[in-house]
Amino acid sequence: MSNFAIPRNVPNFQNAQRQLEDNVWNKFTGNEKGLPMYKDKPAGFHGAQGPRGRAFVRKRNAAVGALVVFLVVWWMGWFGGGGGVGLEEGEKGKGWGGLLSGGGKKGQRINWETRRDAVRDAFLLSWNGYKEHGWGYDEYHPVSKTGRYMAEPNGMGWIIVDALDTMMLMNLTKELNDAREWVSTTLSYDKDQDVNTFETTIRMLGGLLSAHYLQGVLPGMKPAKENEEDIFLEKAADLADRLMGAFESPSGIPWASVILKSGRGEPSHADGGASSTAEATTLQLEMKYLAFLTGESHYWEKAEKVMEVIDNNGAKDGLVPIFVYADKGTFRGSEIRLGSRGDSYYEYLIKQYLQTQKQEPIYEEMWNQSLAGVKKHLITYSKDSDFTVLAELPAGVQGTIHPKMDHLVCFMPGTIALAATGGISLAEAKKLPSWGKEQEENMELARELMKTCMGMYRVTATGLAPEIAHFTLYDPPKMMRDGVLKSKSELETAEDADWRADYIIKPADAHNLQRPETVESLFYMWRITGDELYRQWGWEMFESFVKYEIVENGGGFTSVNNVNTVPPPGRDNMESFWLAETLKYFYLLFGPNELLPLDQIVLNTEAHPFPRFDASKKRFKTGWKRLPRDENGDIVRAPPAEQHLGIKDSHPGGI
Repeated sequence: MSNFAIPRNVPNFQNAQRQLEDNVWNKFTGNEKGLPMYKDKPAGFHGAQGPRGRAFVRKRNAAVGALVVFLVVWWMGWFGGGGGVGLEEGEKGKGWGGLLSGGGKKGQRINWETRRDAVRDAFLLSWNGYKEHGWGYDEYHPVSKTGRYMAEPNGMGWIIVDALDTMMLMNLTKELNDAREWVSTTLSYDKDQDVNTFETTIRMLGGLLSAHYLQGVLPGMKPAKENEEDIFLEKAADLADRLMGAFESPSGIPWASVILKSGRGEPSHADGGASSTAEATTLQLEMKYLAFLTGESHYWEKAEKVMEVIDNNGAKDGLVPIFVYADKGTFRGSEIRLGSRGDSYYEYLIKQYLQTQKQEPIYEEMWNQSLAGVKKHLITYSKDSDFTVLAELPAGVQGTIHPKMDHLVCFMPGTIALAATGGISLAEAKKLPSWGKEQEENMELARELMKTCMGMYRVTATGLAPEIAHFTLYDPPKMMRDGVLKSKSELETAEDADWRADYIIKPADAHNLQRPETVESLFYMWRITGDELYRQWGWEMFESFVKYEIVENGGGFTSVNNVNTVPPPGRDNMESFWLAETLKYFYLLFGPNELLPLDQIVLNTEAHPFPRFDASKKRFKTGWKRLPRDENGDIVRAPPAEQHLGIKDSHPGGI
């Protein structure tokens, strides 16, 4: 197995609370002067014994390092006025209130390490509440302290698997040990029940694959028992073999659901049986990485076939309708949006290009076409502050624009910035000969969209964003294609600030589901631009989560029903992506840039990191070629005579 380009070094866990833990860790690693460097490539893969007859051959080399049980402070002190973990001298005894108000005042140096540790504490409060009251459940209700299985018996471990890599990044080896034990002894897919193909892929398969990757490159994360080194990869391959049944449709577009036990795909129970376009096209990073690890091409081929079928529909200006039929491979309707059911199609275009070290330019081409389409048809401006709005087209590109932004759309600022620089810093990117006017325009678009998304938080009474925001537009709408506008406001905090009138939050849209998209983009924007404003905005958001979503008596954190009511009524649910994404992104935002360098990894849509890899070393390459298009971007169809004769264009694959 070839070497990966991996992160260079671990964060410096040197604050006072870590000294005892690090001393213990260093005695295990034999490096008492400091933490060890990242290890080499992930553990090798030598085949599998699974539903399709492979044989796992476990490695016999000695395991490097051992799991360490760290001492964990009892988190209930937060509520009783006791000292919280991560507080600096002078802050102890103040609990959450002291921590959240400490630092950042005029003339006072901000200690980002302390703030990062506060995120770690929030994760532990959430995890410990789940461990005590909902262990093994796929859904956890922190207020009533109950849970629910999605599939019987014993559930899917949805929350456990989704959080594995967050615990690794936070160096929470005791909690990781508990989770790994559950995966090893309890996790089974022999359940005669259908599950969502997309959600299971991004959360479960993605979580297992990233855990396999990180345990091979982070110090002290491999299991103490040698025979458990491949457990995450074994479980991932088993799951993927079952998910393959979803791809057995007439068109190659995956069915919306799959029955785990039999691996049989099933059409959507709603939407006329159509699959969501985003869901069908957000499986590729996971399947292609698994193909690279195992050397088995069918994972790669099934996943990339989806991209060909979607592209052969010839969507105008790269903007795809949000539904596609799995049986026919054609779009259902013409509605276009980058919120629900559309979002991650665009995200995975550029990330597929980066995942294989830019060896598949077909996906960069598709991304560039789509972003140009977004700027032409979807970017408009609010009245009167000129906030940049990424709107929707319910009737397609020929229809009327609808000034609505899901919180889900807020992945886009960070993704635009990532695409512009490829993951390196803006300062480095500007030195490249490829940098030009278009890249500058895209970075400015990313900045303006980022401000609009932050406004969704700052405009509410709680400082938490609603699920959906609407905007007041000019009449007729001012579009980016007619001229770029810059916002007139800096999101002033005054309650009577004029900019607030540009945002409309409807009662049915006022809930907050602990979503990660805005902090995700803040993380990318901070890493790429180095502008500390994005960290400051992130801390402001984190304060609001702690203030209004924390549950009394150690339950953890809950989503809420109305962000404009103080205190907001709780929904009594902790989303798995709260642990997998939201808190992970806060932790990375406040941490050192050396942890998961953006030019060496890609994060899937559930924030699970995978390494960038050289696909050619496993002889993988793009197996399809785009149909020819005219100057307007429309597919050039074969003449009727050729169609009648059965003449068909051949488009051999190639990188």
